[in-house]
Amino acid sequence: MSSTARSTTVTTPDGPFTVVATPDGVVLASGWTADVDDLVALVHPDVRPADVTRAPGDDAAVASAVAAVRRYYAGHVNAIDEVAVQQQSGPFRRHAWDVLRTVAPGDPVTYTRYAELSGRPAAVRAAAGACAMNAVALFVPCHRVLRTDGGLGGFRYGVDVKRRLLDHEALHAR
Repeated sequence: MSSTARSTTVTTPDGPFTVVATPDGVVLASGWTADVDDLVALVHPDVRPADVTRAPGDDAAVASAVAAVRRYYAGHVNAIDEVAVQQQSGPFRRHAWDVLRTVAPGDPVTYTRYAELSGRPAAVRAAAGACAMNAVALFVPCHRVLRTDGGLGGFRYGVDVKRRLLDHEALHAR
């Protein structure tokens, strides 16, 4: 893993969205903030870059992710699916993050269903923990997981952003 990364912030309808990526374009962290340090702090120490430099949106390290974010907000809600990401954790959480990437836009699941999809139906708290520890928001769409009663639950970037993302996906899902 490279000890350097590049970052850029793009304007979205939900506020500034920042991407932190390796030089070869793998996203390590992302979210609705302009504070790169806050995002880097979310990255597991084993893959956390020692140095992050700002880059324009067309820089090779961030261009794919930036293009996907712009396409997502333009209504192509599946544009985020192919963006390469890297997160480090234990086997269940890594698997659960992979499973999140299979939850279709416009078809959110409950934490209970998410635990089932992740292969551990009784591990609802562990599934919720995977959402809470997700450093690559949007690309690993933890916003697509709802409380068991159908309520929004929490979201690192606020429930208003979560609601708007879910509404956007419901409108544009195919």
